[in-house]
Amino acid sequence: MNLEEVAAFLRARREQVKPRDLGLRPSGRRRTPGLRREEVAELAGISTEYYAQLEQARGRHPSREVLTSVAEALGMDRHERTVLLELAGLAASLPPSPIRTPGPGVMHLLARLPDAAVTVQDAKLDIIAWNGLATALLGDIAGLQPDRRNLARRYFLERPGEPPHFRFEADGQYGAYLMARVRRAFARYPDDPEINRLIRELKRSDEFRELWESHLLYTPPRHLVKRTEHDEVGPLELDCLVIEIPEDDQQVVMLTPEPGSVSAERLARLALNAHPPVRVQDAP
Repeated sequence: MNLEEVAAFLRARREQVKPRDLGLRPSGRRRTPGLRREEVAELAGISTEYYAQLEQARGRHPSREVLTSVAEALGMDRHERTVLLELAGLAASLPPSPIRTPGPGVMHLLARLPDAAVTVQDAKLDIIAWNGLATALLGDIAGLQPDRRNLARRYFLERPGEPPHFRFEADGQYGAYLMARVRRAFARYPDDPEINRLIRELKRSDEFRELWESHLLYTPPRHLVKRTEHDEVGPLELDCLVIEIPEDDQQVVMLTPEPGSVSAERLARLALNAHPPVRVQDAP
């Protein structure tokens, strides 16, 4: 359990919640933004002293029931509640490190989707498998050094030097989404050396450091359209679909065009020279 991270997460969330969001009437002048500690404690059904201990990383470890009540008092959504429980070491049992190889079923899926650009990402945002169309669209993934297959590193540390077709215009919150994914990986695997090294490196980025310290957890919309300028076929507009593989803590990300669209015709041209799916261990 990481008491310091739990405390920081609770403090940040309390400061972000406005009293009117929870149906509370304004009462007196507030010295700090958000809710008062005593308001959170009352809503959660615990003492103000105990809640103060939680925010100060003191006292006994809180139970799942207490943290669930606090999460409800702070108006946390499902994703935020899950991260809070993971930080507290109260989530389902997990291995000490992320699973970094895709299962055979996932590789079969990649082979059956020749008209979609598909990548598989592990919990720390490493691309661990991809199909031929993903290579045609995103560039030579296999030729990248392992660290450069990490999406957070590419976004926060390497964007100026990336080829144009590896950058995507989405909803303007991609950095916040990546930070949230990294924080969840840290919550689930706090002792994994690769995740801790990744976070240290990403904190060289002012944007990442500001997002990390905010403790905001961005959840992207269910339907996301990404736009890119490919150097061979020109502009592309692609739907982005994410499939969770919960047993391996991985995601399958599929980029597909609208049927019959100009983007579909252009992506089909890229697919003509696509190669079979690749896993990280098969890459040169």
